Amino acid sequence: MSRKNVLFLCNHNSARSIIAEVLLNDFGGDHYRAFSAGIRPGDGPHPMALETLRAHGHEIGEVRSKGAELFTGPDAPTLHYVITLCDSVAQEDCPVWPGQPERAQWRLPNPAAVAGSDAEKRAAFEDLYASLRRGLKIFAEDDERSLRNMALA
Repeated sequence: MSRKNVLFLCNHNSARSIIAEVLLNDFGGDHYRAFSAGIRPGDGPHPMALETLRAHGHEIGEVRSKGAELFTGPDAPTLHYVITLCDSVAQEDCPVWPGQPERAQWRLPNPAAVAGSDAEKRAAFEDLYASLRRGLKIFAEDDERSLRNMALA
């Protein structure tokens, strides 16, 4: 059985999509290969996103912020699913994805936008991590579950 490719898409590819990519690659094992990208990628992953992943024992490897255009060319992997993780990306003119992957939108708050103390910011990243972990574990264990019907909040 070949693995299905999943692209998590956000504006900057610095927090939500990075965390989702690492989680699904850990949980998806032989069934899924996760990628992440941004419509307007930032300078790199948010430090608290990486801190949160490390705190939960995930290997970070070569996680980096990438542009969506890397997944549209002839050398791009065939995508089976494209999942947007924020409302603003759904409003954008997204690229045409080769292979007509199934698309879904999971509306998740951006922890990088939280103002306040470091403790409040870390709590926002932990909340996001918990939501994504719960939903992606279900998805990784149940290939028949439709992405559109998953509630992550």
